Amino acid sequence: MITRILSRTAFYLILAIGLFYILFPFYWMIVNSLKPSAELFATPLSYWPRQLTLDNYRAVLADGSFVRSIFNSFVVAGGATILSLALSSMAAYALARYRFAGKQATLYIILGMSTFPQIAVLGGLFTLARALGIYNTYWALILSYMIFTLPFCVWVLTSFVKEIPDTLDEAATIDGASAWQILWKVIIPLAGPGLVATGLLSFINAWNEFLFALTLTADNQARTVPVAVALFSGQSEHELPWGKITAASTVVTVPVVLLALMFQKRIVEGLTSGAVKG
Repeated sequence: MITRILSRTAFYLILAIGLFYILFPFYWMIVNSLKPSAELFATPLSYWPRQLTLDNYRAVLADGSFVRSIFNSFVVAGGATILSLALSSMAAYALARYRFAGKQATLYIILGMSTFPQIAVLGGLFTLARALGIYNTYWALILSYMIFTLPFCVWVLTSFVKEIPDTLDEAATIDGASAWQILWKVIIPLAGPGLVATGLLSFINAWNEFLFALTLTADNQARTVPVAVALFSGQSEHELPWGKITAASTVVTVPVVLLALMFQKRIVEGLTSGAVKG
């Protein structure tokens, strides 16, 4: 009895420490975004605003370049996610259903592509974007993000499609369906949880990406939110505008959190169902 109580107490203690470690940075970001500038640097440190204010949010949302960067992020992240899901669905169907020489090697090559550090391919992507005339455009970022989101989507969706019974394909073939119709009318609807999970993770990855966005954009025409937030630090010669930075970070975090909460069941179902067997 005592051993059970001690083990349960230790479990909840470790859980509480883990939650505090994960959640405190977000709490501190939100609290600082609600403080006036003078209170941010006041001593002693306060863990709750003495005077609540929305001035930081007003300043951020009144900045046209920041609002444009939010729109740019939605376009870039959404475009990269949609294209990745469309291409990875076709690739996953072929890898899961057809037999061909080098199939297993292809899967491992696809997985290996996602292990390369971003900095290793950055120079090549910059040169390619300039040569193709897409530097400082949405396409430069969309195609660059697909280098890392597409392999992940293909790998997870391939495992997911393998769990869908082959008999459904055979029944559809008997009814006269082509391979294309089987994919879009049979496989895609059944692979919904896997598509949602991979799509959301790909969207988050593209939404938060900084290095490519900084290198492949030059102005607000295609600049995304992470770069826009980083540029707040250069707007003042005397001190960092922590209030605006934390307010902007909160605004940027909200869409991702809402998406994760809306599709959390689909995410868990998709990852646990599709990634267990390989």
